[in-house]
Amino acid sequence: MCDKYNKKMTAVLRGGGDLATGVAQKLWRSGFQLIILETPSPTTIRRTVALSTAIAEGVYQVEDMTARRIKSPAERHALWQKGEIPILADPRASALAEIKPDVLIDAIIAKKNLGTYRHMAPLTIALGPGFSAPKDVDAVIETMRGHSLGRLITEGEPLANTGMPGELGGKTAERVVHTPAAGIVRHLSQIGRQVDKGEPLFYLEDLAFPDDPDKRIIVTSPLKGTLRGLIAEGLQVPKGLKCADVDPRPAHEVDCYTISDKARCLGGAVLEACLYLKKD
Repeated sequence: MCDKYNKKMTAVLRGGGDLATGVAQKLWRSGFQLIILETPSPTTIRRTVALSTAIAEGVYQVEDMTARRIKSPAERHALWQKGEIPILADPRASALAEIKPDVLIDAIIAKKNLGTYRHMAPLTIALGPGFSAPKDVDAVIETMRGHSLGRLITEGEPLANTGMPGELGGKTAERVVHTPAAGIVRHLSQIGRQVDKGEPLFYLEDLAFPDDPDKRIIVTSPLKGTLRGLIAEGLQVPKGLKCADVDPRPAHEVDCYTISDKARCLGGAVLEACLYLKKD
């Protein structure tokens, strides 16, 4: 990429989860001025490889990138000068009017459109189901694993959401844990730990009786493996929310601390879209 293009492109990334972090790395390394917009309480599962963790912790590093939470869009310039990535709690993308980005990327991966449309930036890109190009955005990126992963779609829609997690070690839905009830998450284990089937991962504190141990609901591991993802401590969650992920593969095959192959692939696809579809 030419130096002139490097320095002038500003990108807003909606979402800072593990897949969005793969996108962030490709754009950040390529010289884009990048800012991430997140919710005030991200429900990210793979927190160790997600820049969204900076919302709760203030600052967080994934590989060679450092994200730092800011309180207003005006603070972004100082962080860009330091080589850091600003992240702002702004789920409605209200800051777009001030930032005026060249490109807007929806990497929320909600499997539906939560409010990203073509008029929001000169170039708009979205990841996964819920979007149609060029109706909603200029391009959609295929996120389903397989032959078409990372494909750039400029006319039409990506594959529909199957509702089935990707296979790891021969397991799909059974490796993912959902909250059996509403409550506040309290950890009993940590990401990266080897767990046995039935071992406690966290408990749900009753909203009405937070200090009553008899009201706590303990959530256990569905199988033996590595605790690959676990929702943040202290979050108030509804029933049925995805909250943990146990990887059944041998421990030496599981990496909980670097960006995944899928996230890197999607990042490359977004960078391709920015260059291929860029508007002068």
